[in-house]
Amino acid sequence: MNAADCPPLLDAALPTLSDDKPESICQYRGKVILVVNTASQCGYTPQYEGLEKLYKRYKDKGLVILGFPSNDFGGQEPGSNKEIAKFCEANYGVSFPMFTKTSVAKGAVNPFYAKLIKTTGTPPAWNFHKYLVDRNGAKAWSYDTATEPSDRKLVKEIERLLAEKGDSK
Repeated sequence: MNAADCPPLLDAALPTLSDDKPESICQYRGKVILVVNTASQCGYTPQYEGLEKLYKRYKDKGLVILGFPSNDFGGQEPGSNKEIAKFCEANYGVSFPMFTKTSVAKGAVNPFYAKLIKTTGTPPAWNFHKYLVDRNGAKAWSYDTATEPSDRKLVKEIERLLAEKGDSK
């Protein structure tokens, strides 16, 4: 796929937690994307477990979960990228893609989050806010922090989007 085929919403490259090298979000075009801002010291941190279960259940059907650690809310992600990666693996066995710690709501918001906020009209109000993006990277929906990864409405919407075929670019 050439750069002209990348939907504007997905046109961003951000460093990954595993190796700090920029990775194009556009590579996930054609998949249903669940984007979550995470934190290691939050009351909602156990959602990592549900996110990992959701990822394992649907990844072969075309779901990808992208985690973005952020210290924007309550200073609940104070660790370094290395510490965050170790925490996620040791405590929750996180295998979905994680990106380096970033701002999702305050100051210099990362460009991908800025587009998600503009598309949905809803900025994250706390850790573990979720954005669901369709296979074409054209539409996005916002789910608040209290929406668990196993929430029936969220899972139903993921299943609906997985059943739709994206365009063939």
